[in-house]
Amino acid sequence: MKKTLLLSLLSLLYLNILLAQNTPNDSIIELKEVNVTYKATQLSPISYQDITLKAIKRNSIGQEPSLFLINTPSITAYTDAGHTQGYSYFRLRGIDQTRINITLDGVPLNDPLDQAFYFSNFADILNSVSKIQIQRGVGTTKNGTASYAGSIELFSPLLTNEQKIETGIGYGSYNTLRSFITFNSGIKNKKGLYIRVSQINSDGFKKHSSNTSKSVFVSSGLFLDKSIWKFNILAGKQKNNLAWMPVLEVELNCDRTENGNSTFEKDDFLQSIFQIQNTYSINKYNTIQSSIYYTLVDGWWDFDLDNYYGITNDLGENVFRNTINSHIIGAFSNYSWKKNDLKLTTGLHTNIYNNKFTESHALSGDIWDQVYRYKDEISVFQKIEYTFKKILLFGDLQVRQTIFDYEGNLKFRKIDWVFLNPKLGISFQILNQGNLYLNIGRTGREPTKYDMFNGNDILLYSAPTDTNDNFILPESGNDLISSIDPEYVTDFEAGIRKNYENGKFNLNYYYLNFNNERVLNGSYGPSGLALTSEVEKSIRTGVEFFGEININRNIKLINNSSFNHSIITQQNIEFKPILTPKVIINQECVYSRKNLNLSLSLRYQGESYMNFENSEHLDDYILLNGRIDYKIRNYLISIFINNITDNYYFNQGVVNPDGSKSYFVQTPRNIYFSLRKDF
Repeated sequence: MKKTLLLSLLSLLYLNILLAQNTPNDSIIELKEVNVTYKATQLSPISYQDITLKAIKRNSIGQEPSLFLINTPSITAYTDAGHTQGYSYFRLRGIDQTRINITLDGVPLNDPLDQAFYFSNFADILNSVSKIQIQRGVGTTKNGTASYAGSIELFSPLLTNEQKIETGIGYGSYNTLRSFITFNSGIKNKKGLYIRVSQINSDGFKKHSSNTSKSVFVSSGLFLDKSIWKFNILAGKQKNNLAWMPVLEVELNCDRTENGNSTFEKDDFLQSIFQIQNTYSINKYNTIQSSIYYTLVDGWWDFDLDNYYGITNDLGENVFRNTINSHIIGAFSNYSWKKNDLKLTTGLHTNIYNNKFTESHALSGDIWDQVYRYKDEISVFQKIEYTFKKILLFGDLQVRQTIFDYEGNLKFRKIDWVFLNPKLGISFQILNQGNLYLNIGRTGREPTKYDMFNGNDILLYSAPTDTNDNFILPESGNDLISSIDPEYVTDFEAGIRKNYENGKFNLNYYYLNFNNERVLNGSYGPSGLALTSEVEKSIRTGVEFFGEININRNIKLINNSSFNHSIITQQNIEFKPILTPKVIINQECVYSRKNLNLSLSLRYQGESYMNFENSEHLDDYILLNGRIDYKIRNYLISIFINNITDNYYFNQGVVNPDGSKSYFVQTPRNIYFSLRKDF
């Protein structure tokens, strides 16, 4: 089935290429942008922020998107290798990315089991994104994992743009090399085609932390009178030397490039997404949007057990190879009816997921264990929007069910969860291009596989052992699961946003009240992912601000700031959640004159705790970054200087059982040159 689907899609794309190249240019076709049901608009009573194509082009240099997103309120991020390439992680309002919904044109990108998504699997993905929308809080209903902390929505390239070819190359510190080429045909004979190919290589900042990544994005469209068809293929291939283990502070004081992982620990992953979308306008009142998608993940990573326990072994005799092969097949459809001041939208989403995990010896290839994990999902929602004079009323109700199953050397009973997720909001138009809004919503989410398996990929490893280190098998594998309790959040948001002739701003207040929240506990499992603990009661509240103002025709100021106050209550003891700074300030000043563009940005990130006891913390720090752009005809030359003051800082760390501290050090001063050309 997989091969048939792939061949069918490629055939359709090839046919589109031939037709587009052999037909004359049509006159410009006026097409309304599709009003996607999960995207917020100016009047929506939701806390959101749009990042435009212009801003993406200006600030994206092929770095991990997590590092790109930290310029927006309430987001923190760090990378394994300390540099801009390889694995990166981000948190929103102090909540990790397994609790953040991420989609591309409505296709859920989060892995159903881990509920995380790794941007590194699709190198240079922001080079093929026409817009990003960040919704903070529960927002509006999305496909896939719950928007617990918020959501990141990516939108594919607009095929209706004019014909254009763009190529670029960049080189910077740590032998980081990026090259790409993009092609957009524009609309020809009611057809459009977009292609991007990218490659990124880097030695990495840490020792043996190199990254080699390739990716391709192909999008083809057919624009009929009442219907739009779109075909997307996104594929990425990456190879990394791993660097997910933090490094002891005493070792970093001797050598900032020290890598906690051994030279034997590497990975090799392929991930592909195929999507067919259709928008059909029945008439001016009724629209149906539907999509079918398929996601493939195939790859492996090596784990050096000796190195994990601090044993020096130069032969790599005790290295595990963990192999994953997973498939997701899904579909969603949204029906919208709009007449006068009333809009109704009904949606359905479903997918099936299977995952084969194999543990073997890296040198001999002997298979030690092989298990299968399954997860199915179905959800429906109903949205309503009613506008009365200058007031917009919003309601959204989602019912979502997930089912988890496991096959291995243990008996297992299927686990299922059902969630009812309501949301209500109201928005008031004020003056010109401004509005006040408030909303309240509640959503629930099931625990991740690592939450249930105590950080293991194989459930058996959670079993106790006898004096001979043999596992004591329970009657059912379900008995080894720490907890299947879902966690819930009630989210209250209120704010004001306003557009001016020379700028805009958004001020938002939030209050998150959790039940059974799983919070980061400062420990890491054998797969490198952060572990969580269930807490009795917790709240997160704060203020977020985004603003732009043009001082004059040459100078623009941009500010993204947030203040967070969070409390966890456990056994009548109150403490702060880890890795959640109180204050984050991003201030940028941009000077533009003719073909020259200068930018200086400052980031202040306040201190945050590293452990539940709140006895150790990460220091606050300031980063200063600069950028110079100069355009000559069709060429754009850019220079990026990061960490100008060469600050020695950490934004992630752990406290070890013996009281020592380990950190993920980030890069010192580094530089990157970029050259783009448009044809």
